[in-house]
Amino acid sequence: MKKMLKGVCYGEILFDVFLEHKKIGGAPLNVASRLNSLGGEISMISAVGNDANGEKLVDYLNTVGINTKTVQIKENYGTGVVNVILNEKGNASYDISYPAAWDKIEASPVSTQVVKDADFFVYGSLSSRDLVSNNTLKELLKVAKYSIFDVNLRVPHYTKSNILELLQVADFIKFNDDELHEICQDLNSDKKSLEQNILFIAEKTNTKTICVTLGSHGAVLYCNNKFYHNCGFRVNVVDTVGSGDSFLASLIIKLLSGEDPQHAINFASAIGAIVAKNEGANPVITQQEIDSFLIGFESKKKQVANYNSI
Repeated sequence: MKKMLKGVCYGEILFDVFLEHKKIGGAPLNVASRLNSLGGEISMISAVGNDANGEKLVDYLNTVGINTKTVQIKENYGTGVVNVILNEKGNASYDISYPAAWDKIEASPVSTQVVKDADFFVYGSLSSRDLVSNNTLKELLKVAKYSIFDVNLRVPHYTKSNILELLQVADFIKFNDDELHEICQDLNSDKKSLEQNILFIAEKTNTKTICVTLGSHGAVLYCNNKFYHNCGFRVNVVDTVGSGDSFLASLIIKLLSGEDPQHAINFASAIGAIVAKNEGANPVITQQEIDSFLIGFESKKKQVANYNSI
């Protein structure tokens, strides 16, 4: 029987507010939700206001089985809210309120112990926009066994110097292609191709696992000195909110469970596509849905591989 992976997600938990409705969200919460649904034992380190939105977020986390003993309640700050604007293709832009309760996550012995006990620790850049949460993050990174940086750049909520500092302590980095391009420019890369720039980042940060998502064109994974690719799955996109978060969570579970990296990126790409064809960041996904994406795809790949080896 496989050991249940223990993980911690750090950072923003909030409500994504759309034109006619609002949904529970925040990249770390979305990652935590998908990790939890895939069998991980997950804790959330964050903060909410002493308000109705905060109560709903904590209730949600408790209901799905995510540990909330490290979610702090702030009397002087409200629960985070993000106004989400979707374009005609379902791609999202974000207006993120500041300050919010999650900007003021404080260090505590309980949080430190939870991170020490976990197999992995997931963090992003948005949670470091405020000095309080940034300092707490850096303290927790010192005790994490395996650190996963979900870069997740949101203008104007980051500085180049802080991003580069967070990159240096990561064991596993996930970018989208725009983020990779921007950070490589900041580091004066003269490389032209995607794979060359991934190798450039790997060398600069001494990171052995890097993944770059390419939207509808899939993703590229660099792991164990090899590249793995998935060209994406064609779906009718409803909205892309949370798609990359579920992708990352699925990739983490598969890779840290020792699965083949090619299967891991295929599985993660399928999950990300399924999220994109649903409304909201955390739709329920059945094994049957996943299988319907993967079975034909992976058998076709094997047929091509066998043909090429003749």
